[in-house]
Amino acid sequence: MKKTSTRLADGRELIYYDLRDDTARDAVDRRPLERTATTSEIRRDVLLGDSVAIASHRQGRTYHPPADQCPLCPSRGDRLSEIPDSAYDVVVFENRFPSLAGDSGRCEVVCFTSDHDASFADLSEEQARLVLDAWTDRTSELSHLPSVEQVFCFENRGREIGVTLGHPHGQIYAYPFTTPRTALMLRSLAVHKEATGGENLFDAVLERELADERIVLEGEHWVAFVPYAAHWPYEVHLYPRRRVPDLLALDEAARAEFPGLYLELLRRFDRIFGEGEPPTPYIAAWHQAPFGALEEFDGVVREDFALHLELFTIRRTSGKLKFLAGSESGMNVFINDVPPERAAERLREVASS
Repeated sequence: MKKTSTRLADGRELIYYDLRDDTARDAVDRRPLERTATTSEIRRDVLLGDSVAIASHRQGRTYHPPADQCPLCPSRGDRLSEIPDSAYDVVVFENRFPSLAGDSGRCEVVCFTSDHDASFADLSEEQARLVLDAWTDRTSELSHLPSVEQVFCFENRGREIGVTLGHPHGQIYAYPFTTPRTALMLRSLAVHKEATGGENLFDAVLERELADERIVLEGEHWVAFVPYAAHWPYEVHLYPRRRVPDLLALDEAARAEFPGLYLELLRRFDRIFGEGEPPTPYIAAWHQAPFGALEEFDGVVREDFALHLELFTIRRTSGKLKFLAGSESGMNVFINDVPPERAAERLREVASS
């Protein structure tokens, strides 16, 4: 992997990740952009104990542009985009309309390929490995920023999810706090560790899932399963068999196996609802241990956390979505219409061709 860092016309950082070491990246952003002005602010909800990002400048972000005006495609001729070069393998750049900025963290966009009509599932294993390497590199770099406590790499796919740009891409949020979902996991870890005299809860969960009927895919270094208490109609968790706290700690064997297994999983997601159905909308979310202090979680250290990816869709059956209505949105109590065992069975049935 070759990494080349440059700056866009408004001062934002852009990084090329290339498969070939001899690739030259000297294209200049020719757009007449002024410095980006953001108004991101973090406000604490004292009743719930969580935080909300207030980012009014995002109202003006690009919204479903036609394909010939996509800002994530390469720049060619007079068509200028966020990527100055005429082609690329993988690109990461600072979001022009970030939810988090400055002392409130940082937001980045990850473009998986220059092919506008592709998806992550269309990537080669070599290209998917390059994306994994880019996620890892960004996790490392962002973890050193003084305002950052947790790094979250994710992909939103599909208009139903709320995606406003059709080009295959993901995002990275670098939060200035430990996210509420991670805090819940850390508290459960602490309680279980104390109650069992030191047993790791992630290890116990993985051992239980390996012995049950919800396994979807297995490799030598990774295992994918539908969790016992899945929140979403089709939800798969992907764990490395050797517990590590973050992407940085994966060994080479796990990195080498990941692309093939993950691509197979994504292709099965696209086949859940049968031939002729539109691509399955999904969210793919990496959960990594925070880099901040963990004093509030008694007895827990970073190495107790287990890196894992959660992949889920909001489509519950052909032509129907799972909406987060009263119970889910009002009380955070999920009601799942698809039994996890049936979801796992279906994902085993639809081996990609």
